Amino acid sequence: MEFTKLDSLQLDALKEVGNIGAGNAATALSQLLNTKIDMSVPNINIVRFEDIFDKIGDEEVVVGVIVRVLGDTPGNILFVLDRQTAFMMVESLTGRKEEELTELGISVLSEIGNIISASYMNAIARMTNLVIMPSVPAVTYDMLGAILSTTFIESAQLDDNVLDVETSFFQDDSEISGHFYYIPMPGSLEKILNAIGIN
Repeated sequence: MEFTKLDSLQLDALKEVGNIGAGNAATALSQLLNTKIDMSVPNINIVRFEDIFDKIGDEEVVVGVIVRVLGDTPGNILFVLDRQTAFMMVESLTGRKEEELTELGISVLSEIGNIISASYMNAIARMTNLVIMPSVPAVTYDMLGAILSTTFIESAQLDDNVLDVETSFFQDDSEISGHFYYIPMPGSLEKILNAIGIN
C-alpha cells in the first residue's frame, strides 16, 4: 500500500487504532512510574523520509528503546526519551541517580519499553483479532536521526514517503518522552485495515 494513497477514512481508522494502543501504553507507564501520565492524540503523518530529520533535529542525542513487532503485522515500535527523562525514569524505579547509562539503567529502560510496547500491541491485537507480539527490546543511546533512520530501514520503509504514528506522553503538563512511533512493514497496514473492516 502506498501511503500517499490512503484516504481520510483509512487515516482516521489508523489514528483510532493508534489512540487505543497509545492509551494502553500511557496507562502502563502511569502504573509503572506511579504517577499520572497523559498522552497526545496520535498524529498519523505521511512524510518524506528526509523531512523527518529536518522536523525533529537529527543531531539531538537521545535514548531509544526499539521493539520489533512480530506476528501478523510486523514492523518496529520506537520509544524515544530525551536523556534527562530516561535518567529520571531509572532513578524513579531504582532509587539510584546515574550520570551515565549503566547495565542497570539499560535493564530498567528495556523493561519500560517492553511494558509499553506490549500494552500497545495487546490493544491492537484485541481490536483486530490479529496475532501481534513484541521481541526483546534493544536500548540505544545515539543521535535521534541515526536511531530513526535505522528503525525505518529495518522496517523496509525505503520509499520516499514513510508513515509514522507519533504520540507524545506528558507528566504534569510537561512532555516527558520524546515520541512513540509505530513503523509498520509493507503489508502490515493492509492487514490492520482489513481486520477492522476498512480497506
